[in-house]
Amino acid sequence: MATWLAALATTAVLVSYEVALAFGHRQRPERLARTAHAALREEWFAAVSAQKGSEILAVQTLRNSLMSATMTASTAALALMGTATLAAPSLHSAFGDAPGLPTFTVRLALEFVLMSLLFASLLSSVMAVRYYNHAGFISAMPVGSEARNRWSAAGKTYVRRAGVLYSWGLRHLVLVAPILASIVHPAAGPVAALGVVAGLVSFDRFGSSDLAQPSAIPLRHRS
Repeated sequence: MATWLAALATTAVLVSYEVALAFGHRQRPERLARTAHAALREEWFAAVSAQKGSEILAVQTLRNSLMSATMTASTAALALMGTATLAAPSLHSAFGDAPGLPTFTVRLALEFVLMSLLFASLLSSVMAVRYYNHAGFISAMPVGSEARNRWSAAGKTYVRRAGVLYSWGLRHLVLVAPILASIVHPAAGPVAALGVVAGLVSFDRFGSSDLAQPSAIPLRHRS
């Protein structure tokens, strides 16, 4: 029972923070880094679309972002394969040919959560690669051309979606740490979850001081 309570406490801390973050996003989205960075990518695409001769620079920037998302996807894929290999004995023991009901242990439950987080990170990163790839083709079109103007709105949407998905891929990888700590020792899970949440609070917060003075005035007025 104590092991189950420790595992539930670990997941409860992480889920509670994500729910609070989602609620804060609906109330005051301008205070969250996720919203600010999504607007940053859209403004970046609009800026390079208005400047002739910026096609190469835009493609190189998107290529760097694509490589980062690819590395995240590769890390998640390797970790997922390793976790599945380590969880195979537990799965065979619980759902094998032994008679009676399957034995669902705390370790098996945490392994399922761990594989779910890694799969979510892999899927988010792969989708980010997809959107970055499409945005790269649009950015390579000559600025001012008919094709560039026709696809400009789609390109702005693609860079926004790619950035959000990339951040989710990284976030799921960070959330793996408390679950892994809970597998190693149940008591370490809640402590690691609190530490991760404390770190995420600073990364998820966005204030007017993060912007230059002229751009910070509207944020202060809204607050």
